[in-house]
Amino acid sequence: QVQLVESGGGLVQAGGSLRLSCVVSGRTFSNYVMGWFRQAPGKEREFVAVVRRNSIATYYSDSVKGRFAISRDDAKSATYLQMNSLKPEDTAAYYCATYRSGLFERVGSYDYWGQGTQVTVSS
Repeated sequence: QVQLVESGGGLVQAGGSLRLSCVVSGRTFSNYVMGWFRQAPGKEREFVAVVRRNSIATYYSDSVKGRFAISRDDAKSATYLQMNSLKPEDTAAYYCATYRSGLFERVGSYDYWGQGTQVTVSS
């Protein structure tokens, strides 16, 4: 059974930083592209970042480019999202997911999801 568990969310002031973690079990982590998404109340889930196998490439949404950094540690079956210069509009539940096929930015391109971790940025 595949499980993804996120952690690291919390309340932070604007301009601050947080580091989210996602640990995957039940599959060979190194074989998979990993993504992060977020969902604010009343809004659709949106793409944040993705890291390819062997960390050969990363991609970001325009809204977080230059402020967030995605990484992975295959030895720990984990992916991370370092979030700097946080803004109130970054407030959302953040989810990690395993990529299956299709466009990286599409929710439907991912097959397994974590339960989410809440990030709240105060102004």
